[in-house]
Amino acid sequence: MSEIRRYIKFYGRVQGVGFRYRAYYAAQSFGVKGWVRNCSDGSVEMEVQGSEESIDKMIMSVEKGTFIVIENMDCRSLPLGDDNGFVIRD
Repeated sequence: MSEIRRYIKFYGRVQGVGFRYRAYYAAQSFGVKGWVRNCSDGSVEMEVQGSEESIDKMIMSVEKGTFIVIENMDCRSLPLGDDNGFVIRD
């Protein structure tokens, strides 16, 4: 499967509900690389790299988290990066 990279910004109830940690563990489970961090406007942004299927599964796993409510997502394609894993950024 070919890899893709996406920048995704999540809006809704996504801070203070374990979103970043759930994203970290989901990325580990599905072999997705990249990063996630909170934004000052209350949203969460991430860059993810992997197969389209693994990225979709990761996002669905995060969305199933208790108290997490994703109301909207902005997404755009990016060139592939050289991440070695998935990290939570401050």
